[in-house]
Amino acid sequence: MSTVSNTQSLALPDPRRWLALALLAVADFVVILDGTIVNVALPSIGTHLHASTSALSWVISAYVLAFGGLLLLGGRLADMLGRRRLFIAGLIVFGLASLAGGLSHSIGELIVLRAVQGAGAAALAPAARSIITTLFEEGSERGKAMGIWAAVAGSGSVVGLVLGGVLTSTLGWSWVLFVNVPVTLLAAALAPRLISESRAESTERSIDVTGAVLVSGGLLAALYALVNANATGWGSAQTVGLLGLGVILLAAFAWVEGKVRSPLVALDILRNAQVRGANIAMALIAAAMIGMFFVLSLYQQELQGYSALKAGLSGLPLGLVLITVAGLAGPVTQRIGAKPVLLTGLAVFTAGVAWLSRIPLHGSYLTDVLGPSLIIAAGLGLAFVAVTIAAADGIETEHAGLAGGLINMTQQVGGAVGLAVITAVATGHINTGVHSAAAVNDGFRSALLLAAVIAGAAVLITAVVLPGPSRRAAGGAPIPAPAI
Repeated sequence: MSTVSNTQSLALPDPRRWLALALLAVADFVVILDGTIVNVALPSIGTHLHASTSALSWVISAYVLAFGGLLLLGGRLADMLGRRRLFIAGLIVFGLASLAGGLSHSIGELIVLRAVQGAGAAALAPAARSIITTLFEEGSERGKAMGIWAAVAGSGSVVGLVLGGVLTSTLGWSWVLFVNVPVTLLAAALAPRLISESRAESTERSIDVTGAVLVSGGLLAALYALVNANATGWGSAQTVGLLGLGVILLAAFAWVEGKVRSPLVALDILRNAQVRGANIAMALIAAAMIGMFFVLSLYQQELQGYSALKAGLSGLPLGLVLITVAGLAGPVTQRIGAKPVLLTGLAVFTAGVAWLSRIPLHGSYLTDVLGPSLIIAAGLGLAFVAVTIAAADGIETEHAGLAGGLINMTQQVGGAVGLAVITAVATGHINTGVHSAAAVNDGFRSALLLAAVIAGAAVLITAVVLPGPSRRAAGGAPIPAPAI
């Protein structure tokens, strides 16, 4: 299929765009799903592959490290080589790695293949997000599209917990990976029929190898330090040294990007107040949300005696509310602007997590978990749509892949930081030698309260750093937020 210019695609909307949106949303849903679907299968994986607890943690960490560390490179390659091309390549890598992972005979094989999965996700996720910005013109139609996108993709984490429990209990742990195969390979086969190729209009096709090595190395070093900080100690030489190395590499990356002719990241995009504010908000949302879900799962299984399946099913109401609210939030965001919707969502999310932080030792699902879960879902539904729209609002189509990679990377890094810090607080009470159920519950409550504080900080910081609603030009086109 011939490449179409971005100008043409905006002047003549692609009649296949809504079917393409469904395909893109499902693909991103699978990527997000895989961040959680494996969690409930870990005990079964450990039994069948004779893996230690520390080795099992790498089944999760390998995916997060590869996904988060390679996202910026994936976004840049999508803009340069073709967004559809990289989307399809990422789907194929992800699907084949899932198939091989489910057939693994050792924990080492599985960890390596989970990293390959993460690399495939880092290719397809920013490409998919940037394709949406080329398919839908900025305005009410893009707002509706982003609402659908966020509704489907945002439910991935919750559905992952439920589906992981069901598949592990009925078919075995391998199926939490096998389930990806038909979805990703079918999506790869359908993509050429539904999506036209697009890429940045720049004639420059060189790859900033130095920048790619520096940013990927810096992010990998920092993420590795964070996901292992609870095991090695926050003040250990490994944690401090790797964090320091990460900072040095990322600082060198920023310096290099200002010098090379074709940078991996155009620094102008980071000077845009809208992009900067949206990414800060996303980092804080992810930090609070990932940590909160982790603690809630532990509370239900360790203190309430839930099975993995029951814990996953308890998240269904949250997922349904999130999907419903997100589906309605897109048009509202386009009418009144991303900032008021994002602030409202963050405030509601903060209130829900603060309520959940009061969970008693012998609480019940109906009186102590369901209510705050529904509030949390409504807040996240509003916040995810608004921050997704804000991250792409006013961005030139040439940088759509980069913007998609940046917001995905921010989400992964924010989630990793939040999970490490909140987990440290949750386990701090029992590390003192007191292992009573009351002490464990105190740790969970303190961790959830920290998640609420992070969410509250997101409200305040977003109010300051994110520009207000964009003014509209006479023809209806948005006037980009000023770079400051």
